[in-house]
Amino acid sequence: MPQVMIVEDEEPLVLVLRYNLEAEGYDVESASRGDEAELKLLEGLPDLLILDWMLPGLSGIELCRRLRSRPQSENLPIIMLTARGEETERIRGLATGADDYVVKPFSTPELMARVRAILRRTKPAVVSTLLKAGDIELDRTTHRVRRATREVHLGPTEFRLLEFLMQSPGRVFTREQLLDGVWGRDVYVDERTVDVHIGRLRKAINRGKAKDPIRTVRGAGYAFNDQFHIR
Repeated sequence: MPQVMIVEDEEPLVLVLRYNLEAEGYDVESASRGDEAELKLLEGLPDLLILDWMLPGLSGIELCRRLRSRPQSENLPIIMLTARGEETERIRGLATGADDYVVKPFSTPELMARVRAILRRTKPAVVSTLLKAGDIELDRTTHRVRRATREVHLGPTEFRLLEFLMQSPGRVFTREQLLDGVWGRDVYVDERTVDVHIGRLRKAINRGKAKDPIRTVRGAGYAFNDQFHIR
């Protein structure tokens, strides 16, 4: 599994990022202080580092500078998180060696897309661009979905919803979890909207006698069943 380290002192944000990263199959480690993270990174490097600018113990910008000065970590992919949105600060962060720069508050789906994009570029072997389950195939690169020999045409939201569910087959997600993972925490959408898009997704992928891979769990939410049992 691709390994990601989160260095962030805001615990609620760490929990959100950990949840979404683990849902996509990443092995996640975290640290709340810059000096603590530096010690962990000396023991071993992850495939990608998500690093907050302002940290206790050692600032993120200084940690980034130190990592870039060491041969063993000079190519470590780094995404910098910060509340500093000014152009001069973004330039400073990138000049220090960050591969990408995300300003808080940010959309969780957008950050996840940036993580995948950086790993595809720097460590293509650890990121799967193709999700397969049963006779369904989802290509993250081309944004195409096929079922058996038929191409399935999905809207952007239905595509992200199917991708999110296929990443964790068998796992039951509540409507609130789906809203956070697909729409993002910063977007207000009524939970009933999930049901509407699940309905659209089912209509698009289920034709004829094809079994429905999306399982409705009464009182809980939805799950992707790669065995394709009929509801």
